[in-house]
Amino acid sequence: MVNCSHSKCGESAVINVTKPYCKSHFISYFESKVAATVKKYKLISKKDRVIVACSGGKDSTTVLYLLNKWFGNVTALAIDEGIPGYRNVTLEDLSSFCSRNNIPLKTLSYKETFGFSLHDALKKVDVLPCNICGTLRRYLLNTGAKGFTRIATGHNLDDEAQSIVMNFMKGNLELAARLGPLTGVVESRKFVQRVKPLYFCHEKEVAAYAFLQNFGIRFNECPHARISFRAAIRDFINGLEQQHPGAKQNIVSNFIKVLPKLKEKYAASSSISYCRGCGEPSSNELCKACIYVNSLKSPAVAAVQHPQKLQSFIY
Repeated sequence: MVNCSHSKCGESAVINVTKPYCKSHFISYFESKVAATVKKYKLISKKDRVIVACSGGKDSTTVLYLLNKWFGNVTALAIDEGIPGYRNVTLEDLSSFCSRNNIPLKTLSYKETFGFSLHDALKKVDVLPCNICGTLRRYLLNTGAKGFTRIATGHNLDDEAQSIVMNFMKGNLELAARLGPLTGVVESRKFVQRVKPLYFCHEKEVAAYAFLQNFGIRFNECPHARISFRAAIRDFINGLEQQHPGAKQNIVSNFIKVLPKLKEKYAASSSISYCRGCGEPSSNELCKACIYVNSLKSPAVAAVQHPQKLQSFIY
């Protein structure tokens, strides 16, 4: 049995990250790591009104717990896409967690907002589920965060490494410039600033923290995730990490070094206009959400005849 590496601690280790830790010292290590990220990148101040994008999973629940513990007065924002057997379960866990911790929970749904669930949409359009879901989900997160100054997400180091590689493989340097602990390139009065407190935390660290804190979540995964481009990149990077430990950390650490230059390059040419359909921020005359919603509400459902054309708005 390996003991905790903390000085003068004789407890048995429960996890080995940078070194072996017992439960209490791992929790202290993890919280200090997140707090350091929040402080260094000035993600949140006591003046901010914070809403947390919550799925009911380990990452967003951890962010919700920590920000409520440190800053108080946070709100949870959940999006119900309408994925049978998955989202109803995670929302049940989230609702229970918020109730136990006296955290307000705001829930928006595809069905109520757009008139159809993701399950309904996938019967009509021939696109990858993550394409349409990601677009509509981001739309609702931004509209649901109105009145708040920060929207915190549960993106961890593994997620960010995947996003970096995905954008580089697709040649999307402008999209890569929007990444980082504090997202975006230019500010907009209609876009709520997004922050990532778990930016430097490995997924296994977050999972261990959520488990040891007994958050009461079921660690479910979206049934559509396995067919996404991100899943392929995730598997590739995980294999790389196995062969070359530290690969994920190196991807993110080196990206952070060049990120200021990327933001500087694209800030000069970036401008945010507004969708003529809904008034939300958009780089085109119509935002991606309106394109999808209009197509799905059309009797002809244009996306069925021209799936590649519709997908081009996402990539």
